[in-house]
Amino acid sequence: MTTATPERPQKKKVEENKKEEKPISSNEYGCEILLEKTTIEKSKDPSFPDDAYLIWYVVNEETHIDLTRSGKKSDLFDFYYDMYGSGAVQKIEFGYGRISSRMWGYKQPEKKRKGK
Repeated sequence: MTTATPERPQKKKVEENKKEEKPISSNEYGCEILLEKTTIEKSKDPSFPDDAYLIWYVVNEETHIDLTRSGKKSDLFDFYYDMYGSGAVQKIEFGYGRISSRMWGYKQPEKKRKGK
């Protein structure tokens, strides 16, 4: 004697194909892109911060160079890996900037004149 099992209501599945992909933001990874798809000559400018990295990556069989800032190289690698996929990142090296990272982008406040 077999007993019939009651049918369970089926849950609606979320269609993965229709999932909207939001663009990847460098801020989510703690990265700041200073120069994108630049040349090595432009990136050798010493007015950039001393904590900037040069990253070489390949997209559509073309090699590009970016000058970026990040707290850790691993965050930088993760950002470019997620953005361009496996095998895109070729190498990461220190940039040529000489400005202290604490002072880069700092603007001295205006001095207020005493009124007469």
